[in-house]
Amino acid sequence: MAVAAANRRGSVSSTPHAEVATMSNEPGGAYDQVAAEQVRRTLSCLMPDLASSWARPLADYAFTVYKASARGRCAVRDDAMVRFQVFLKRIALRSGADQDDAEHASRQIAASPVMQTGPHCHLLIEPDAFYTHLFSALGLTAHDRRWHICYSSSTVKFIEKSKKGPGWLSLGGEVLNVFGLSRCRMDPYSICGFNGPYRFRLAGPGGSGLANPAAVWLKAILPDTDFPSAADAIKAANQSLWRRSFPPSLRLLQFDDIDVADLVAEHFEDPASWLSSRFAGDGVFAQSMLLALDRLNSGPWAGWVRRTTDFFWGLEDGRLFPLRLQEGVLSGGSPSVRDVRFDPESIAVSLRQRKLVPNLLVTFLVTSILPGVRVLGGCRQAVYYPLMRYLVAAALDPSSDRELLDALRTDERPGMWGHRVLRLANGSPFLEIEENGSALEIANRYGARSLEDTAGDLASFTNDPIWAELSAHIRAGRIQPASAEWQWA
Repeated sequence: MAVAAANRRGSVSSTPHAEVATMSNEPGGAYDQVAAEQVRRTLSCLMPDLASSWARPLADYAFTVYKASARGRCAVRDDAMVRFQVFLKRIALRSGADQDDAEHASRQIAASPVMQTGPHCHLLIEPDAFYTHLFSALGLTAHDRRWHICYSSSTVKFIEKSKKGPGWLSLGGEVLNVFGLSRCRMDPYSICGFNGPYRFRLAGPGGSGLANPAAVWLKAILPDTDFPSAADAIKAANQSLWRRSFPPSLRLLQFDDIDVADLVAEHFEDPASWLSSRFAGDGVFAQSMLLALDRLNSGPWAGWVRRTTDFFWGLEDGRLFPLRLQEGVLSGGSPSVRDVRFDPESIAVSLRQRKLVPNLLVTFLVTSILPGVRVLGGCRQAVYYPLMRYLVAAALDPSSDRELLDALRTDERPGMWGHRVLRLANGSPFLEIEENGSALEIANRYGARSLEDTAGDLASFTNDPIWAELSAHIRAGRIQPASAEWQWA
């Protein structure tokens, strides 16, 4: 099972629907006011707290999304949170933190369970990622948080659409080939694959060398070494970029799907964990979830969560492929792909060997749904994440999982819109940093503007046909805030 989201899997694309006009993304610029207003109404309908936020400063909204809220507690949740804390501490140490700082990251997620999950595993200087990190910095500093905890999806291809994606970077008026790869080296591969080595090249058009000051500046900062995967290279580069752009009082803790694979394996390696005993114990829960997903896709919520793979992706030679769960076995449907038994030991071994990668649902299960961590995402995540919580709740047994169900019901705003809430068509992180010097100064300047202004044309919504369908379903009364599927939002 995987999410059908243009902002999650590189194989899914979006095309503008007929009602959408050409727009500018510049806050305050000219764009289709009608389309943007329709999106605001739809968002405010499903997320009533947003209705009063549009006219207020962006800084107020950032404060709200990072404010700790009610979180249900139970034994399963407490266990999942402890595992997640140990995981984050390990990631912090790996990124260069000392023991005390790593312990602080572990304590922060328990005291303030919020993390950014919107941007893919892109270089920090990529505009969509950069302005989202600025937004997060506003909320974190407002609450005196030390760590920016950020999940970056790496189960995406180098090319997500024409010259866009982790393999490309627009900088200084040029589109640069980040790793200097040929098209055939980018098209079929995921950035999480270990088919390197990968090295930062920043090649210009036709493989030419660096031709603009911004590219020269960036190349001097990026690590000059080989990496086994593109995702590893990007995470290492982002630490360097973060330290140059943000003050030492705010640290970056970034992890991706390969990191999460180890967290999932740790759950399965403990026979007492909920994932071992319930999720993959007898397979009943997993099958119940797949049935609930099929039902979801037969109604008005169709397309938000698609069954593109069943819980895990297969990974081979840098390529991801879908798996199907049948009769207790995960199969890739190919003689060259080894079947994996759907039992805790087999799954854990395959995760450790990097033959399996958790899909987005399993990733959210161990990093958010089970431990009770609020996630901040983009235009599709704002809808598909609550529906994922619904799928989990629908598959739980009211008798044996009663405490977990009660805890899920207690959660307050478990998922919120937090990616591309600050969006500029012609925004240039390089120029902004060069002119202002401090990323927090840039963030504070935007923070004084209204949320409606900084969100601009909402093109990620208006250019996505599924949002037009959602608005139509709401107008027709087929989807309502009181709908059963939306009760876990």
